[in-house]
Amino acid sequence: MKSALILGGTQFVGKRLVQLLIDEGVEVTIATRGLTADAFGDQVSRLIINRQDAGSLEKAFKDRTWDVVFDQTCYSSQEALDTLNELKGKVQKYIFTSSQAVYDFGTNHVEESFNPFDYKPVLKSRRDYIGYVGYQEAKRAAEAILFQNADFPVVAVRFPIIIGKDDYTNRLQFHVEHVKEGKPMFIEHPDFRYSFIDSGEAASFLLSMAKSNYQGPVNPGSAEDISLIELVELIENLIGTEAILSDDGDPSPYNLPGSWSVNTSLVK
Repeated sequence: MKSALILGGTQFVGKRLVQLLIDEGVEVTIATRGLTADAFGDQVSRLIINRQDAGSLEKAFKDRTWDVVFDQTCYSSQEALDTLNELKGKVQKYIFTSSQAVYDFGTNHVEESFNPFDYKPVLKSRRDYIGYVGYQEAKRAAEAILFQNADFPVVAVRFPIIIGKDDYTNRLQFHVEHVKEGKPMFIEHPDFRYSFIDSGEAASFLLSMAKSNYQGPVNPGSAEDISLIELVELIENLIGTEAILSDDGDPSPYNLPGSWSVNTSLVK
């Protein structure tokens, strides 16, 4: 891999991936809306795109080629199709950042629990996908578009919940701050279980998939899942303060309708 295009690359996992690629001596191009500054200086090339405007992709990708594309910012079936069309013949491998959300709620999902070749996607824009159910459909449909239509190898990396120091969602931080500051919080289902991955490890995994001959869906993540009450207990032990759990407390951003965790045997 001598060159890579990253759709995204200025936040969280994306910027870690960019740095890893730079360190590997890869010629990196980042394609974003140009709204978030980055610290890479002249180490990268930059393209301005709008994922909801196929014309902007055509203009940005014209007469360019890359060995690998890392798609960090696809949130609809239409975006997947537009990007696939505009990159046809211009890349050799497509690494798609997907999600464990493609699976139904439950634990220990293996890759075969969702088959993108059997899924019939409906073309929609990201505005048409609402809430967690919409997010699930968006990732399922995007995978289906890519696997069913691409003429180059595709990897769908089905990330679990990603955590890290600069996680802009602040979902883990919510729990830490509530325990530390003695603020009540409401956890609807304390025994629901989830899989997690560190943002640095997530970036390293994306790089490893680019170097690998593997293609298809894959579940990275910690070897074991964890319940929300176990997570709170870990925070309590680290801080030395007991959490205040109350029906009247601030609702946890991890209050989902069910468990979501993955089996990582294939990765091992």
